[in-house]
Amino acid sequence: MKVAALAFLLTAFAFAQNPSDSSQSTAASDKSKKKTTITESLPASSLVKGAWDFGVWGQGGHSVSGGISNTSLGDAGFRIGKVLTEEHLGGWARGNLEYAIDLIPLYVLSGPFQPVPTGVGTCVIGVKCGVAFAQQTVYGGAFNPFIARWNFTSGKRLAPFLELGGGVLFTNHDIPFGSSNVNFTPQAAIGINIFTRERRAISLDFRYEHISNAGLAKPNPGINTLQGGIGYHWFKGPVLGGRQSPLQSSR
Repeated sequence: MKVAALAFLLTAFAFAQNPSDSSQSTAASDKSKKKTTITESLPASSLVKGAWDFGVWGQGGHSVSGGISNTSLGDAGFRIGKVLTEEHLGGWARGNLEYAIDLIPLYVLSGPFQPVPTGVGTCVIGVKCGVAFAQQTVYGGAFNPFIARWNFTSGKRLAPFLELGGGVLFTNHDIPFGSSNVNFTPQAAIGINIFTRERRAISLDFRYEHISNAGLAKPNPGINTLQGGIGYHWFKGPVLGGRQSPLQSSR
């Protein structure tokens, strides 16, 4: 009887402990899951408030309707940016705001910029005469002091973004001839950062850029362009929660 009573007491004690153990196990599992979510989200652990964005990039494209046609262009430069805010919103829209500037030492345009005479002095009724424009390659550099980007940070490796910006372009010849060699470049882009590891990402983007002198000179026909770009980015600065993540401390 003593043995049976002892067995009964041990069984009752075991059942009494199970709910607590199960609760602790569930809480530990949830905590581990949350920790894994944070550390495995490379955008969330890299694009944190105060982090610096250093990048190199290149892009190219062609003109579209609404301005000078038959124009191709390519440019390359450096980016310096900083994440300004904590994460906001929720779900797929969760993200933060980044401000950046671009330094663009190389900008090449090829388009109908060079004037050539067409029958000047021999015009007759019904025959087009005057000045036409031949293809010319123009070189320059640009500076974009205003770039605002919203980084979507909910993914594990992919961080899409939306971007608005603008700057000024200086060229060695007027584009086109007789207008201005100083032009402005308002632009908008959509793209994605592909994180290869924490704080390292390859960027791909698709950009609309308008080039015009904003009335500084006449004529001011403008050039509307669509461009595709690729870049590589290093993110430096604060870490998530003010401490190193396991991914960083393991390296």
